[in-house]
Parts: sequence; C-alpha cells; structure tokens
Amino acid sequence: MLIEIINQINNALWTWLVIPLLIGCALWFTFKLGGLQFRYFPLMVRQLLESNNSVDKSDGKKHVSSFHAFVVSLASRIGTGNLAGVASAIFVGGPGAVFWMWVMALFGAATAFVEATLAQLYKRRGKDAFYGGPAYYMLHGLHSRWLGVLFSICMTITFGMANQIMQSNQISTSLSDTIGLPPLSFAIALSLLTGMIIIGGIHRIAKFSAVVVPFMAVAYLLLALYVIGSNIAAVPEMLRVIVSDAFGLEQAAGGAIGITVMQGVKRGLFSNEAGEGSAPNAAAVAETSHPVKQGLVQALGVFTDTLLVCTCTAMIILLSGVYKTGDADGILLTTRSLETEIGSAARYFISVAIFFFAYSSIIGNYYYGETAMRYVSQKKSVVRVYQAFTVVMVILGGVLVLDEIWSLIDLCMCSIVILNVYSILRLSPKVVFLWKNYRQQLSECRNPEFHKEMMPHHMDDLEAW
Repeated sequence: MLIEIINQINNALWTWLVIPLLIGCALWFTFKLGGLQFRYFPLMVRQLLESNNSVDKSDGKKHVSSFHAFVVSLASRIGTGNLAGVASAIFVGGPGAVFWMWVMALFGAATAFVEATLAQLYKRRGKDAFYGGPAYYMLHGLHSRWLGVLFSICMTITFGMANQIMQSNQISTSLSDTIGLPPLSFAIALSLLTGMIIIGGIHRIAKFSAVVVPFMAVAYLLLALYVIGSNIAAVPEMLRVIVSDAFGLEQAAGGAIGITVMQGVKRGLFSNEAGEGSAPNAAAVAETSHPVKQGLVQALGVFTDTLLVCTCTAMIILLSGVYKTGDADGILLTTRSLETEIGSAARYFISVAIFFFAYSSIIGNYYYGETAMRYVSQKKSVVRVYQAFTVVMVILGGVLVLDEIWSLIDLCMCSIVILNVYSILRLSPKVVFLWKNYRQQLSECRNPEFHKEMMPHHMDDLEAW
C-alpha cells in the first residue's frame, strides 16, 4: 500500500514538474551556450586528454587533477544505472525508452556543463583538496544557507541511502544468481570492502576510481562490440524499433508513450545524473586554471555514460529479444540477454562487471554524501557516523526488493533535481560570462585562466580564484 502511494506521488511529480524542468533546462542552456555540447565536442575530448594526474605542488599539498575528478564522477555515473537501469527502462517503457535516454544525454550535457562550472567557480579550499558542489553555490552564489542545508539533507538521503541500497542490491542479486549463496552474505562482504576505501578520503577514492572505471568500461564496450558485430544484420531493424516505439501510434493511442518517455528520462537521469546536482561535488575538487575546463570535462562524462555504456546494454538486450518475454527485470534481464549471445559465461562476466561498476558507484556516491554532510557539519564525528551509516545501507541492499528501491530513488531524485535546477537557472548568467571569457582567451591563442577580478562585479566569495 505504501509503495503504491509513493509511486503515485512519483508519477505526478515526474510528469508535471521534474521532466518539464529537466527538458526545459537542457534546451535553455543548449540555446544560451550556442549548442556547445555539439559544436565543441572535440574540445571536450582535448581538455580531458590534457588533464594531468595528481601531482605534488610547490605548496606541499596533494591536488586532484581534472581527470581524477572526472573519473570520480564517472564512478558514480557508471553503475547499476547502465546495466540494471537500462534494463528496467526497457522492461517497463519498451525499446522507445532508449531513444529518450539518448535525448536526455544529448541535451542534458549542457546542464552538466553549467552545474560543473558553477561548482568550480564557488569551490572552497580544504586542508588536503578543494571541495564544493550545489550546496556551496547555493550559499555563496545565491547567499542562501538554508537552501544549501535542505539540498545537503536531500543529497545525503539520496546518495547515502537510496542509491547505496540499489547498488548493493544489484551486486548481491547478480552474485547470488551466479554462485547460489544468499544475497545478504554478499552484501555483508561488500560493506566491509566499502569501509576499507571510504576511510581514506577523496585521494584514495580518486585513485581507486582511476584504475577500476576505465578498465571495466573498456572491457564492457569490447564485449558489446562483439555482440553487435555478431548481429550486425539485425542492427538496422533494432534502431527502427527504438525510434518507432518512441513515437509509435500504438503507444500513443494506448497512453503508453508517456510511460516510455518517463522511463527514458528517469533512468537516463539515474545513469548520467545531468541536472541532479551530484556530479558537481566531484567537479569541484579538480585543480584547473579556468572553471569552464572542468565544465567541458564533466559534460563529456554524460556522453560517455549514456551514449556509450548505456547504449551497449540497450543493444545487448534488444538484439537478444529476451525482453519480449517479460520474465526478467533489472540486472537479471541484462544477464539473460547476454547469455543468449555468449552462453553461460555471460553470468560470470556480468557478475564481475556489476560488482566493479556498482562498487565504484558506492564509493562515488559515498563521497557525494560526505560532501553534503560536511556542509551541514565539519565535525569528524559526524563524518564517522555517516561512514558507519553507509556500511549499514550497503547491508540493507541484500534484503530489499527491486521495486521498493526504485520507488525510493525516484522520490529522492525529485527533491534534489528541483532544488538544483532552480539554483543553476538563477546563476546561469555567470556561466554564460565564463564561457565567453574562455572562448575569447582561446581565440587569442592563450591557455585560458580565470581570476575573480575578471567578473563584471568583483566577488570576494570566490575563495579559490
């Protein structure tokens, strides 16, 4: 009964508020920034490739590079949303949901650019590294501490509870299906591994993500290319089905097209996080000479997540045809689909992939929650309590069921999306100025640098610049 009520609230919020906000915001930023995600894609790639690893600066401190900040955000993005979320979107909304995931990625990249640039602009200097995120541009940009506190609380609930339970659930379910032991036993083991990483802070998290995320992403892409190559003749028909299902007259007549769009947008957001206000927490830690540089890198992360990894999962599922039976959802649907292509070895590969993808997401999600907690209180005891709380949430993932978790995640995402989109819309003129400033320096063949004196109105609260 409670889940039904939550689902009704979710549907109303997403249909009439969140989806219009996300789509409108993405289109508006695309227009105001001149379609930068399309016109300057090579610049995004070049900016990422030019990022150096963390190095010891002359001040004796260890700084986090733009690349490491990128992989920390990618660690949170590339997780169960790519393997289980895509499967659930297809299971509920049909193949057309994939199309709307693509749309959200293409236009949502502009939103990701804006929020990451703002996170860089308003980042703060910490003892060991920079830190920041939406709560800080709400405080120093909008001068609203209460808004930052409210966002931080919602962020902690979303990433410290709901998302952690989901990632743990999918790891435990996948390993249980492969090995046969109860999911709870895997959840307990996973909680211990999580504790070993999160006590090391952002530098250990960054180093872990820099190794695991690229390796597993490339391995998964190679496997997907093999599946696509083996079914190359069926690819045109698959693409036709995706597009026709997204706009099909049968779906529209039956009212199902709304479900298709909603599933594509919701699962796309859960995967790439554009507009959600989570990735800016990672973007803020980077050491860079201009806020726009990290904005470009983070926009590239949306493409990497959705147009590459999510698309791989979608093609594996759709080419297999297993989704038509309606017998499996989530990670089990992805596993069953891959089994039809490469045999029984699929379940072992998926178990390994979901372990590393979801585990890296648990680590990335933890950092987002920690950043939010530090905004509310700087006491070490509070952080320690949050670390223990994270471990408990990971264990809970071994006992809850998939539908209950998705309902909780959808409700939590609504709150942080609304607060974040409101803030970045109000602060967007500053991003437009920074983008023009960055392009002007590029046109003068200079390596863009930013200093707070460059702003039209001198801003003393730009501590890092």
